[in-house]
Amino acid sequence: MKSLPLSYLRRRPLGTVLNVLLLGLGIATIVVLLLLSRQVEENLTRDAEGINLVVGAKGSPLQLILSSIYHVDAPTGNIPVAEAQQIMTNPMVKKAIPLALGDNYRGYRIVGTTAAYPEHYGTAPAEGRLWDGTLEVTAGAQVAQELNMSIGDEVVSSHGFGDGDTHGDHPMSVVGILEPTGTVVDRLLLTSVETVWEVHGAHAHDDHEDGHHDDEHHQDGEHSHDDHGDDHSHDDDHHGDDHDHDEKHSHDEKHSHDEEHHDDHSHDDDHHDDGEHSHDDHDDEPTVAASAPPPGPPGLQIPGMISSEDYDPSAEYTSLLIEYATPMAAATLPRFINTQTNMQAAAPAFQTARLLGLLGFGLDAFRVFGFVLIAVAALSLFIGLYNALKDRTYDIAILRSMGASRGKVMQHVLTEGLLLALGGALLGLVIGHLAAEGLGQFLETAQGVSLTGATFVPEELLLVGLAVVVGAVAALLPAVLAYRTDISGVLARG
Repeated sequence: MKSLPLSYLRRRPLGTVLNVLLLGLGIATIVVLLLLSRQVEENLTRDAEGINLVVGAKGSPLQLILSSIYHVDAPTGNIPVAEAQQIMTNPMVKKAIPLALGDNYRGYRIVGTTAAYPEHYGTAPAEGRLWDGTLEVTAGAQVAQELNMSIGDEVVSSHGFGDGDTHGDHPMSVVGILEPTGTVVDRLLLTSVETVWEVHGAHAHDDHEDGHHDDEHHQDGEHSHDDHGDDHSHDDDHHGDDHDHDEKHSHDEKHSHDEEHHDDHSHDDDHHDDGEHSHDDHDDEPTVAASAPPPGPPGLQIPGMISSEDYDPSAEYTSLLIEYATPMAAATLPRFINTQTNMQAAAPAFQTARLLGLLGFGLDAFRVFGFVLIAVAALSLFIGLYNALKDRTYDIAILRSMGASRGKVMQHVLTEGLLLALGGALLGLVIGHLAAEGLGQFLETAQGVSLTGATFVPEELLLVGLAVVVGAVAALLPAVLAYRTDISGVLARG
């Protein structure tokens, strides 16, 4: 008697497999979405932890966050070191980490920064040491593992974030490998800002000789005026000048061009000529002078600060990662940067929430698809059990005549539905985790996003419970019909 439900399922293998597969696919779809959304949210939160503000070139704030914190998009442009260091020394800034982006090595991004960057993510060299000086790199744990790196290996970077031209004349040496952290730093190659400037100083010269400008945003030691025009969207969009941009490659000519703008166009909007910011009308704004850094707290030491004697006046950072010194900074510093400078400030918390909202909208569509599959599986399960009941009506009558109670017969039909549902739930969990692992491998290769199927979320237990309910509901009507079977009538018909 106890093996009857299994025997009935084995008697119709095709129907059994179809019902289990349909339910399993619905469960698997929702499992993938659960794993994806949970891990994406955790990764975004962990990578942005402790970063209150990102300062970079004007453009899309979400793009600035994606490129500077998560390293999955192209930068919005570059910002002059002189202007950036005025923000770094602002009393409202507790910590400012400069970044210089522009190259990759075999798909992994090379980031020019300071020792404060790996320190921020709580990592230190597991082997070797941090870079010291130029043309030295320290590899993240995942980069070193994937590329089988060791101390002393040579790294020749490629321009941009794809398969661009290589900087073969500036090879870099691996001097250390960082401890794994589970954060974005595991997927990066870290070096000094000066290394990025040195590499791209030569590259910028080559581009000038060839009359070619790369479309990628990158960190050059010497930038053309055209590149500044892309980064600071106000030069040509707001002034109809006829200057030939191909002739503006020197620092002096760039300032001359800015002065012409200043003389020809007097306006009170939020856009200002490069290096010329008027603060006369903004006495209520926080004090960050445009011509000289404001005084910081006594004894203030900013990691990454570079003496003006040590860099070319045209040198640039890509962005700054900032931690506030006071809660008041959240209300005043971003507004000041966005309205009174040629830079923009983006809050990771706000942009991350926006990104998750956009991502959640897309995930909702897939989630609905998963529930539709589960509903179709429930319907298929009901039809299969109903048809099977009609085929075994005589068997049920024999069981009843042998002493089986109505409840026992009803229990057999319900058990059959529950076995199908549990089989579909288990299959769905397996398929879902395998699909999440495969998706994680693809995203890691294509976008550097770390996801895995080797994890479990509590909501998966709710899915198993949902499958049991679906099986019970689908089997309920056939079970009731089995309970109400007329023994004498069935046996009389034979």
